[in-house]
Amino acid sequence: MNNWTYGKNKIYKTQLNEPSKNSISVISGITQNNGINYYTIDKLTEQEIFKEELTISTRGEYSGTVFYHSEKFVLANNILVMKMSNLTKNQKIFIGCQINSLSYGGYSGYPRKETLKNDKIQLPTKNGEIDFEFMESFIAELEAERVAELEAYLVATGLRDYNLTTEEEKVLEQFKSGDFNWGEFKIGELFNIATGRDVIIGRVVNGNIPLISHQHNNNGITKKITQLTNRRLFDFNNTLALADRGVFLATTQNENFHIGTRVKALNFKSGDILLENRLFLVSSINKLQVLFTDYSDNATDDLPNLSIQLPIKDNHVDYDIMELLVSAIQKLVIKDVVLYADQKISATKSVIKKHNT
Repeated sequence: MNNWTYGKNKIYKTQLNEPSKNSISVISGITQNNGINYYTIDKLTEQEIFKEELTISTRGEYSGTVFYHSEKFVLANNILVMKMSNLTKNQKIFIGCQINSLSYGGYSGYPRKETLKNDKIQLPTKNGEIDFEFMESFIAELEAERVAELEAYLVATGLRDYNLTTEEEKVLEQFKSGDFNWGEFKIGELFNIATGRDVIIGRVVNGNIPLISHQHNNNGITKKITQLTNRRLFDFNNTLALADRGVFLATTQNENFHIGTRVKALNFKSGDILLENRLFLVSSINKLQVLFTDYSDNATDDLPNLSIQLPIKDNHVDYDIMELLVSAIQKLVIKDVVLYADQKISATKSVIKKHNT
């Protein structure tokens, strides 16, 4: 415990919201995003940098929250790094879960080195010794279950095939080289626009229908409710949702949905459209976010006349090329997921086999 280190109230000169080349995570006492507050590219000493260690938040309502960090990181305030250099990743995760279950939390239950030193956690034993091999295989098997679920999802949805077709490769090259033909279309030309009304959350019953509100989180879904008899239920196959005040965000859903206040439903005039085309339209509409960055900004009056750019053929929207481009991008993204799943399945089988022999 002598090598456990507290974070200092240090403000790094560079603070990035997203990771970039050579950036390092800055860990603080926050309990979301795996404790990552921001990223920095400041010049750092070797003594400041940690890797593959556990941290525990030492202040705030959710003090005592433990995270494992596989990549390099540095410390900000309200955080303690618990170095256990002689243990493997899985063993650290197992122990971290046990520490996470201790009764810290609230503004009067902060963990400190002194309290952690005397705290007791339960660990598996074998022949009177801590069974580190069991911890290793237990975490590996948990990972295997999750990866198996991911694998089943990829197979069921047809996403496991990440090989580009000839048409998809051609469209990608066209896009990269700037050979697309683009046209401008007003939102009012493409969609019938409906306005949402206030839904009093406390008076609705939980159900399975998404209620879309003006928020960025959870794809715009506030909660799932039972169908409202006095409100329109929008068909997700031909309707986009658009939060139009304070949070300008278009989304596409995979279930029929209701909308609340400060939300528009953009009902596509041409009828049902494929998911790939809905995703393309959502991305095009969300480029308009730069026009509505202030909470007082309201897109309601301007919305029908706002223009988006779409690929065209013979002066009409080219939905075929939109579908191919989104399909190609989806395969490029999912390729890393499929390869990750394959790698984790292989590694897990090796660990479990070793433990069982």
